[in-house]
Amino acid sequence: MRTSLWMRALQMAFWSRKPSLGQLHHSGRGSQYASREYREHLVIMGMQQSISRKGNCWDNSPMERFFRSLKHEQLNYKRFKIGEAAKLCVIDYLAFYNGLQPHSTLGYQSPTEFERIFFSNAA
Repeated sequence: MRTSLWMRALQMAFWSRKPSLGQLHHSGRGSQYASREYREHLVIMGMQQSISRKGNCWDNSPMERFFRSLKHEQLNYKRFKIGEAAKLCVIDYLAFYNGLQPHSTLGYQSPTEFERIFFSNAA
């Protein structure tokens, strides 16, 4: 687990969403998230880190559920010859998951539809 990989993912998410200062970033206890380099990067981005308590998977259960779905629904039965193919496969799943997949906690709307309605009502 190289910190550089997770920092690139964080940067991609940050620049695509442009969160407000003080955004809470919840992560596991892995060395990549606890590294000085990663934590300093969060400070530069104005994000506050929240780390799961040791041995408590419930702290991060929404993300654990997402990764289970990604692995089971998209990646389990595929073999990739190049990293770019794996990356595109994950991006395709994210587009489906956020744009089309209804979520019970969002009133059976997709995250994209939920945000669209939320922000149109806030304006």
